[in-house]
Amino acid sequence: MSKRILIIQGHPDPDTNHLCHALSGAYVDGAAEAGHTVRNIAVAQLEFPLLRTRHEWEHGAVPPGLLQAQEDIRWAEHIVLFFPLWLGDMPALLKGFLEQVARPGFAFAYKDGSAAMTEKGLKGRSARVVVTMGMPALVYRWFYRAHSVKSLERNILGFVGMAPVHETLVGLVGDLKPADARKWMRKLGAMGARAD
Repeated sequence: MSKRILIIQGHPDPDTNHLCHALSGAYVDGAAEAGHTVRNIAVAQLEFPLLRTRHEWEHGAVPPGLLQAQEDIRWAEHIVLFFPLWLGDMPALLKGFLEQVARPGFAFAYKDGSAAMTEKGLKGRSARVVVTMGMPALVYRWFYRAHSVKSLERNILGFVGMAPVHETLVGLVGDLKPADARKWMRKLGAMGARAD
């Protein structure tokens, strides 16, 4: 059965000559060949301000350049985020994007006017997080316990109702041999075909 898939390319560099872009391209190719419908958001190509106050987050208008992004998220059945690990976390531009689009009234709603109780606004969507990093993925997963990826999965994606959420960690990217890069491309292509 075909799915509606949204790719969120979170690499902040608009130059597309990065492994994150190649991996997302392989995923898109696999998904398209399997008959899935794919939309893309390239965060580096969007213009938006950072949020600075809770009042702005709760009551301010979503920047016009991000309204289509919200529509794409609403449209999707499966969302795949790609980003490089920078200083142990997602790049600031991607975090700023997620803060802007995951607003109350869209991604979740306060239940009975209480900030302690919320209703998940994006239930029914699955997600995958694909992260590239310079360190070995096993070190990040076991020594650092993949803390920032787990936070993203639990405190953002899970909070708004996305489930299940899976992750793919690609380590040692600075030393990746061409054969290993091709292997990762095949893996991502197969995930795209399965809409996984």
